[in-house]
Amino acid sequence: MSALEKRSIHPSSASLADILERVLDRGVVIAGDITIQLLDIELLTLKLRLLIASADTARSMGIDWWEHDPALSSRAREGALESENRELRARLDRLERMIDSRSDGHGRR
Repeated sequence: MSALEKRSIHPSSASLADILERVLDRGVVIAGDITIQLLDIELLTLKLRLLIASADTARSMGIDWWEHDPALSSRAREGALESENRELRARLDRLERMIDSRSDGHGRR
């Protein structure tokens, strides 16, 4: 068996877990653009940007959108519900004040 054959059988010193740990620790950016043209007329352009990183690495880069997205975070969902509840209460208060100001105190206009 030649040295080349031995190398292809035996895995290298970096296992898949090691590589994944490095990628998540440092992050990897994949970027690309797709353009669809018909007779030199641009019909559609897609700009693709993909970041693969751990949550901690992304957070250290200033990326934390998943913490504020109500579809992904129960904390954000609760905050959105609290905000909506405050807005509805304020709206109800305004409507009640409008009704009270239009009535003569006996429930009549």
